[in-house]
Amino acid sequence: MIELADRFDFEIDLNNDNDLPVSFNKKRHEGISSSSAVSKSWRIRDRMKTVSVALVVCLNVGVDPPDVFKITPCARMECWIDPTIVSPQKAIEMIGASLQKQYERWQPRARYKSSLDPTVEDVKKLCTSLRRNAKEERVLFHYNGHGVPRPTVNGEIWVFNRTYTQYIPLSIYDLQTWMGAPSIYVYDCSNAGIIVNSFNQFAEQHEREMEQSTPPNRSSPASSTSTAHTYKNCIQLAACSPNQILPMNPQLPADLFTACLTTPIKISLKWFTIQQQSSLVPYISQNFMERYLDRIPGQLNDRRTMLGELNWIFTAITDTIAWNTLPRDLFQKLFRQDLLVASLFRNFLLAERIMRSYDCTPVSSPALPNCFRHPMWSAWDLAVDLALQQLPNILENGAQYQNSPFFEDQLTAFHVWLEQGNEERSPPEQLPIVLQVLLSQVHRLRALALLGRFLDLGPWAVNLALSVGIFPYVLKLLQASAKELRPLLVFIWAKILAVDNTCQVDLVCDQGHKYFLSVLQDHSIKSEFRTLSAFVLASIVHNFPLGQANALQGSLVSMSLVQIADGSTLLRQWLAICLGHLWQNYDKARWSGVRDLAHEKLFPLLEYPEPEVRTAAVYALGTFISSVTEHKDRTEHANNIDRSIAMTLINVTGNDMSPLVRMELVAALQWMVILFENQFVSLYHEQSGYAKQLSHHHTHSLERMNMKRVSSTSSISGNSNYNIVGFISPYKTLWQGITSLRRDPYPDVAEMAEKLYEFVASRSIDSAKEASKENFGSSLSLPPSPNTRTGYLNCGNVVASASRMVRSTTPTRTGTRKNSKIQINEVTESTGATVSAHSSSDVSDGSANVTRSVDDGQASSVHPIKFNEPPDPPQKPIVHTNFIPWAVSLFSSPSNMFKETFDRHAPIYLDKMRRFQRNEKIRKTAKDEQRHAIFKTFELTTANIRSRSPMSPTVVRFHPYNSEICVVDGATIWTTNWKYHCYKIDVPIQTVPIRASGANNALVNSVEFINPQFHSLLLAGYEDGCVRVWQHASQFETDYPTQPRLVTAFQALFDVTSNKKEHARGIATCWQQRSQTVVVGGDSKSIRLWDAESEMKKCDIPTGLNSCVSTLTTAPNELIAASFDNGIVLLFDKRCPPAEARVKAYNEPSPILAACLRDDCESLIVGYSNKNVRLFDIRQSTPLASWAVEGDVTSMAIHSSADFLACYTNDIYMYGLDGHLLNSLKPSGGRPQHLAFHPLRAMLAASFRDHVLIYQSNDKCQTNGGASLATYSSRIFF
Repeated sequence: MIELADRFDFEIDLNNDNDLPVSFNKKRHEGISSSSAVSKSWRIRDRMKTVSVALVVCLNVGVDPPDVFKITPCARMECWIDPTIVSPQKAIEMIGASLQKQYERWQPRARYKSSLDPTVEDVKKLCTSLRRNAKEERVLFHYNGHGVPRPTVNGEIWVFNRTYTQYIPLSIYDLQTWMGAPSIYVYDCSNAGIIVNSFNQFAEQHEREMEQSTPPNRSSPASSTSTAHTYKNCIQLAACSPNQILPMNPQLPADLFTACLTTPIKISLKWFTIQQQSSLVPYISQNFMERYLDRIPGQLNDRRTMLGELNWIFTAITDTIAWNTLPRDLFQKLFRQDLLVASLFRNFLLAERIMRSYDCTPVSSPALPNCFRHPMWSAWDLAVDLALQQLPNILENGAQYQNSPFFEDQLTAFHVWLEQGNEERSPPEQLPIVLQVLLSQVHRLRALALLGRFLDLGPWAVNLALSVGIFPYVLKLLQASAKELRPLLVFIWAKILAVDNTCQVDLVCDQGHKYFLSVLQDHSIKSEFRTLSAFVLASIVHNFPLGQANALQGSLVSMSLVQIADGSTLLRQWLAICLGHLWQNYDKARWSGVRDLAHEKLFPLLEYPEPEVRTAAVYALGTFISSVTEHKDRTEHANNIDRSIAMTLINVTGNDMSPLVRMELVAALQWMVILFENQFVSLYHEQSGYAKQLSHHHTHSLERMNMKRVSSTSSISGNSNYNIVGFISPYKTLWQGITSLRRDPYPDVAEMAEKLYEFVASRSIDSAKEASKENFGSSLSLPPSPNTRTGYLNCGNVVASASRMVRSTTPTRTGTRKNSKIQINEVTESTGATVSAHSSSDVSDGSANVTRSVDDGQASSVHPIKFNEPPDPPQKPIVHTNFIPWAVSLFSSPSNMFKETFDRHAPIYLDKMRRFQRNEKIRKTAKDEQRHAIFKTFELTTANIRSRSPMSPTVVRFHPYNSEICVVDGATIWTTNWKYHCYKIDVPIQTVPIRASGANNALVNSVEFINPQFHSLLLAGYEDGCVRVWQHASQFETDYPTQPRLVTAFQALFDVTSNKKEHARGIATCWQQRSQTVVVGGDSKSIRLWDAESEMKKCDIPTGLNSCVSTLTTAPNELIAASFDNGIVLLFDKRCPPAEARVKAYNEPSPILAACLRDDCESLIVGYSNKNVRLFDIRQSTPLASWAVEGDVTSMAIHSSADFLACYTNDIYMYGLDGHLLNSLKPSGGRPQHLAFHPLRAMLAASFRDHVLIYQSNDKCQTNGGASLATYSSRIFF
């Protein structure tokens, strides 16, 4: 920061900016959309198991094959047994048994069968038997051909005849047929690569034959097809290439390849000592190997011992090598699909390293990249060296084994990567090692912390961790009882479920949900971790009936309701979402909530000062309504509860400042429309004129229609199908709210409400079509119905309930009939309900212009509309929001949980400091300009901004800190760089206009810059009472959009009409940055304050006047001055209660041209159209100074911090606050319609009919105390 300060030659005082909050910059303001789907390829689709193993050993001990010339001495040991020390028959039996034990270490549950020195028939019988028992599982075929000739190029291996007098060829083609697929083959013989090549050729031949034998129009049997088409996917491991023979070093076993695959630790230690690679054991010799290597203490499966830890390290290293070398899909197939296959391929990596040192290259199919030089082998050599160093002391002196530092070192390396890592870098090499470390209680806590930090990098990191195989480990850890692991495990599972919600199935099947239920109810755990637990539980129950049932059984409802009243903000949000997921389409959970009064306990959240919490509460209440959608399952009790919930929703959140809440409100109300469709269709008919036509022409038919509706249900209260014509029902209030939301200033809200309206309109049209099919004259022959006009629907209880929820009014209904057609037109209805998102008088505009014609056949009558039975709810909702996917995506994004210190080198921080320093420099420059203005030591330069718009500029605003000006002409807002045009002659620029779509051409009354100290936004007030906040296209912000983006919009005033009075001004706004308050006034009896942080209405301050607010101005101490069109200026202190907030009133019977609360927080300046200017000390009721301007004043501007003002008579005159004339400017464009000062600098803008002039102080023009005028002009066309 000091280095940045040195770049500017001035003192830094950043407190003025650093202490200011930034508004409308939360995640919700960046757009509500679900995150992009992350590939879930980590799940192994075809998990297999090797269930059978065929061990075919062809040694014929004592007889060497004719094509092998062995040296003396040479390698003789097979399976670590020397066949020369016992009889040949005993030797072959011992070798077979030893080979089986070596394989059993890796897969003890497999079925093993040995065939020692077999014939062709023995091999066939063995293979077919194992395949028959294995069915679709994998079978392993191990072939030791050390006692038979090498494989032939024709694709044959060798076995024996019955008397061992001949070598009999066995075709690989036949072997494939007997073994079937899937299978794995191990070839331990010279020239083994020939077998691999022949196998692949025969696999293709098998497939061709199968295709030829299968008719084109018929499919072969499932098993045959499966076998034929998976031959090429069989796995093969061969000891050497086609032209290589096996090593004969007498220090090595003859079956070196088999030793590497089945006893990797033993052969690795032996090879290490042979290579003399140790730097810590100086006396490695043959004696050392004989004395110690066969006596390594411990068990392979005991990680606390030397042998077990070496095996553990070896597994981690080979996994790491494979992870960092192989393609992801191949890694999944070979190292995660099958336990035995994974072990063999880990050991194959060792075989490649060892056998290459003897000029022998093992071969695999599928082929693997070369891994024998991977750097991780050095870590293995170090671990072996450290172990061998301790071995003599342990065996001879009984010393205790000191564990290897391998895992600690690797965790440290992983930590270093995390400190510098990001998505653009290659993945960390140590990720598979972290997986292995989770098995150790010693390192588990640190490993979980590092794993959590890695997962916190984003969805890509989660997917990497899942693909490496972390899932079963963290799933098993949920069985651990250690409390210190709880926060880390909850965090890790939250990250996993945020990326892949399908893990909910695994959690429930393993009873993992109980772990998170216990965390949620443990109040000793921090709220952020209980929030994560609530998120995990919400993911478990989301669209998963089994998860819902288990969570309900675990008392999730009561547990959530206990904490929802006093939890943190995020905890409340996710508890509400969790409840919403729980009772979504699950009536048992709903009734559990009813018993606990869950809906009533959620009502307070509708007024919580956080939009996400309010939205979550609306979502939960919406799913509460939709949890019982079958009409036959609904009761009057359920209907009453749902009506009460819906009325609370529309009353409390219908006018919410946040569009996030209003969108979710529409999504919740749709279920009322779906469940009570007939009622809303009736309202649509009533509003469109049907009801009056029918009651006027066919009273009996109407009654018959209603009676048919009653008889269609078991009771009239069961579905509440009562006639809503005679009183205000809750459905009418809901319908008014929906129609008002159709004109919401936020497009997404309006679009959703429009879809609901169209749904009801389409159902109404369907009813009209159905009615037209009946005989038109049938209603004339009906007998008179009894006079039950006042009570035949018996809905007294419903009326009483509705009267408690809404204020009763008498609706006005109109209907039209022309040429025997039924025509649905817009009608005007007035109501006293005040729950709509707009003024209640606007409801009349909600009806669609839908015209339907029904041929009645007679000109004198109209057929009644037929109401059908309530249809089954649609499978899909009418509308939906992205709130839940968006909220989930926030958990997959990086958090601040692991950031211990603030990064002062982060680009965003450096950018912030740069802006603050720029702002401070401008403030210092502005103070100098203001002093020059007082002493008349400046002249002005001009920029001429011309507009092609047919409307005149009405509002002009300067940005405080950059060279940006905002000009309003009608309903369009323009922003441009005035400084650019002052110094560039006749160079047009590309400006992007800001215009609200669907705003009914409402004019812009006011514009304010929000967050001018950082990333600024534009707040625009419209004459219809709406306020919109725009992220405008800026030349000063490289990360701003090229097109304006609507950040938020809301209805700030509800009773504003542009034509209500002749001189109505729409609305006036001002912005208070420090308290993040939007102050709005207009043709209303109150001034409304909106809180931008909580996006809620703060309060309504009554004005006590019937006049319209013309201007609003505020001081840094956040006093508010409102001027009215009758000449009154009221001063408000918002710290007082609303009824007492009015602290001063200044009255002069003349219209006010300008009023300004000064930045000194002590003075108020008011300019009147009668030429008077008054300077008030706000602590007094009488003006401190008063003087008159010469000439007829038509416009005026007052600087908020400099001691001067500007007004227009014949010219633009600059006056000091003492009334002395400072300067005069002669505009060339006629009479200016609006004057505006820069908030800080001595700069003035004057708007004319088709252009704007900007006057800027120019200190460089000063000469010897005099002044010269330097004028620069440019024509800028919008």
